[in-house]
Amino acid sequence: MKNINEILNHITSNPSFDKLNIFLEIKRFVNILPLKLKSGIKFVYIKNQTMHFVLTHQLFKVEFEHNKDTLKALLKMAEIKNVSNFVFFVSNSIDKPIKKNRDASEKYIEKSVGIFENRAKDEKIFKKFEDIREIIKSTKEF
Repeated sequence: MKNINEILNHITSNPSFDKLNIFLEIKRFVNILPLKLKSGIKFVYIKNQTMHFVLTHQLFKVEFEHNKDTLKALLKMAEIKNVSNFVFFVSNSIDKPIKKNRDASEKYIEKSVGIFENRAKDEKIFKKFEDIREIIKSTKEF
């Protein structure tokens, strides 16, 4: 019976899994980048001996261009094969924010019970305070 290390070594050495190996190399390379660069990356891919960085904002593109020498040094450290150039561009698609589904457990629970003295002298303000009192009493769960 083979252990898991032998199986994984066999899979990674198999030529049919080259795309998986390239993906893992890219992931390792992105992980060794400084945080100020890593935070602006949307995704990275390799095509025609060029590593393409798709960035989230134009300012990150300027930052990457400024740190191109650092990237080349890190590329030598990571020992990624067949990459000789970098290209940086900003994606024109907007990321949609993730909407959270509100559960009943996330509902705000009113801590006030609506007991306060209304000292307003103006009739409109007095009425507003009374409306607030009714809202508090109606949302209070007993």
